[in-house]
Amino acid sequence: MYRILVCDDEKDIVSALKIYLMADGYQVFEAYNGREALEILKSEDIHLVLMDIMMPEMDGITAMLKIREVSNVPVILLTAKSEDTDKVLGLTVGADDYVTKPFNTVELQARVKSQLRRYMKLGGGTVRPDTIVIGGIELNDVTKEVTLDGDKVQLTRTEYDILKLLMQHPGQVFSPNEIYEKVWNDNPFRNENTVAVHIRHLREKVEYNPAEPRHLKVVWGRGYKMEV
Repeated sequence: MYRILVCDDEKDIVSALKIYLMADGYQVFEAYNGREALEILKSEDIHLVLMDIMMPEMDGITAMLKIREVSNVPVILLTAKSEDTDKVLGLTVGADDYVTKPFNTVELQARVKSQLRRYMKLGGGTVRPDTIVIGGIELNDVTKEVTLDGDKVQLTRTEYDILKLLMQHPGQVFSPNEIYEKVWNDNPFRNENTVAVHIRHLREKVEYNPAEPRHLKVVWGRGYKMEV
C-alpha cells in the first residue's frame, strides 16, 4: 500500500483528498503546514507528497526546499490559478508536478499514479522484502495482493501463483510444463493449453495492453517470462 502525505492548511481540502485517495487504496497522512509535513516525513515512510503552497508557519516552497535536502520523494504542489509564479518556483526548487484548485478528480488520480509509478520504477521507494515490484505491477506475498499502479487486481489463486513464480525470476524463461509442474504440483502431461489460458487471463488483468504486453512475454517455442 502506497503512503501519501497530504499537506494543506484548509482542513476541508485535506478531508476531500483523503477520501479520494483512500478510495484508490492509498494510506493517507495529514498535515496542515510545512512543519507538520516535515515531522511526518522524518518518522514515516512516505511515497508521495501533495503539498499546498500558501500555508501559515511554513509555506510549501520552504518545505519543498527542506524536503529536497534529504529526500527525492515525489511532490505534487496544490496551487491556486493565480499562483503561476509560485508554480514555476516550486518546479524549479524540486517539485515534480502541480495540480490547480479546484481539483479535477480524474486528473489528480492520474498525476498521483504517474508519479508513484515513476518513483517506484526508478527505485526511489522503499519496498518491503515480501513485496516484488516490476514496472507498475506490485505483488505482496504476505497479504497475497497484487496491484497495478496502486489499483488492486483480483486474481485467482492459480493466476497469483503463476505471476509470483515469474516475478520471482525476472527474465527467466519457464516452459508451460515447468509452470504446470511448479504451480499445480502435478504431472504436466499435455497441459500446455491450460497454462496458456491462465497466462492470457493474467495479461488481461496486469497488462495495460494485453495484445502488446510489456512484461508478461511469450518466448516462442520455449515458454513465458516476466520482463523487467
